[in-house]
Amino acid sequence: MGSGHAGAAIMKDAILAVLPRLRRFCHAMAGNAADGDDLMQSTVERALAHGDQFQRGTRIDSWLYRIAQNLQIDLARAKGRRGTAVDVEDAFGLIGDDGEGVFRRAELAAVSRALADVPEDQRAAFLLVVVEGLSYREAADALDVPVGTIMSRIARARGRIDKALGRAGGIMQ
Repeated sequence: MGSGHAGAAIMKDAILAVLPRLRRFCHAMAGNAADGDDLMQSTVERALAHGDQFQRGTRIDSWLYRIAQNLQIDLARAKGRRGTAVDVEDAFGLIGDDGEGVFRRAELAAVSRALADVPEDQRAAFLLVVVEGLSYREAADALDVPVGTIMSRIARARGRIDKALGRAGGIMQ
């Protein structure tokens, strides 16, 4: 991304600019705020340590999302498959005590649990396109897969979420 100290400063500034989106992605990938913050920190540390591997002309956010996804996959493999705690209050900062607020929190908690049960590759694609607003092409580049794979993963993720929520049309893949 540049050479020497100037390149490192440019890299740090670029990473700082995308931290809010990276944090949201890491929280959703990890399933809770505490693990998400750990994932984000590990992602940034890895990016800074391996800044020389960043390819000029690519999007830094895509590169960081790929690093985060790879770290999360490695972590899941190391820990083995187990349930993920979802702290909806921390992850989404909801407030309110009225009946509608309680209903929205309950619905959001159900969606969060359903998303946590979606396989990591499908969850990453879903988060990048649906939550982060990346195009299919941008998400495909970030995850280093074909666009068709992104479309398939998102469709499967939506099907799993719909099925978990008891909505018609949910398919289990």
